Amino acid sequence: MSADDPAARRPTLTQVAALAGVSLKTASRALNREPNVAPSTGRRVRDAADMLGYRLNGIARELRRGATSALVGLVSGDLTNPFYSAVASGIERELRQHGLLLVTANNDEDAALERNLVDAFLERRVRALLVIPSGQDHEYLAIEGNRGVPFVFLDRPPDGLAADAVLIDNVGGAEKAGEHLLAYGHRRIALVADLAQVAPQRGRIDGFVGAMRAAGNTAWEPYLRTDVHDVRHAEQTVRDLLAGERPPSAVFTTNNRLTTGALRAMRDVADPPALIGFDDFDLADVLGTTVVAHDMSAIGREAARLAYERISGHIGPARTIVISTSVIPRGSGERRP
Repeated sequence: MSADDPAARRPTLTQVAALAGVSLKTASRALNREPNVAPSTGRRVRDAADMLGYRLNGIARELRRGATSALVGLVSGDLTNPFYSAVASGIERELRQHGLLLVTANNDEDAALERNLVDAFLERRVRALLVIPSGQDHEYLAIEGNRGVPFVFLDRPPDGLAADAVLIDNVGGAEKAGEHLLAYGHRRIALVADLAQVAPQRGRIDGFVGAMRAAGNTAWEPYLRTDVHDVRHAEQTVRDLLAGERPPSAVFTTNNRLTTGALRAMRDVADPPALIGFDDFDLADVLGTTVVAHDMSAIGREAARLAYERISGHIGPARTIVISTSVIPRGSGERRP
């Protein structure tokens, strides 16, 4: 059955009214349970609606009355990434307690698409908007914020806009990773990082570099690789590093996708280098992968809490919550040179 087939189309209120033998206005009043509709007429209209599978568009009805919806929007990265899906889960669980529903959209790390998605959510009068941004400038949102739509930024801070934010201690976590590898005797440490212009990645690079400088170690510098954005690219990057004349004795990857790529590159290596990855991931414990961990669900919960407080009337200055990190040793990061 094609989408153009009349049988595949949603039933209409006109069809409900015709089946119930009433006017369109009466059918609408009956389904909205307005007064001055005879009980028998109301039952007949509702029975007709049930028979046809017709459902009221509650959101549209409320918007026509000038109300806001019960929806909260999330503009995020790809939800197939465990990080984003865990964050969304934390948001959804917190919002549910307050009778609010989460709707999500993927920005594909595209600033223009992100802005279009933000506009689309605002047109639907969401109660609040949560953003894991790809763009670098969010000043355009200031006008909407002044109209009463709360914004909360996750993982990456807003630029050009004073807004609540929930961030990860990226600098501190990367420092801990670098110090951990140094403590096990490594000096030739490869840093494999994602897009360097994105704030969390800049923080992780800066944290690692800070740890190396504090230790007086410069032997890592030939092994810096940035703008490695997916699993395939990470696998090839690490393969190339290990195939070099003087390969690194350790690798630090700055997110879970890059860690997955590194693990694939090392699977056939008899004596693999030490490995620490930023972000925990499923089966990391089974694979014995040392990670810099943080509570991904907590990022979502805290963001949803901040949004709900704004919805409820909080008007204080912008707040920033920083989620702590810790190194979880599982074996891969404890190999010695």
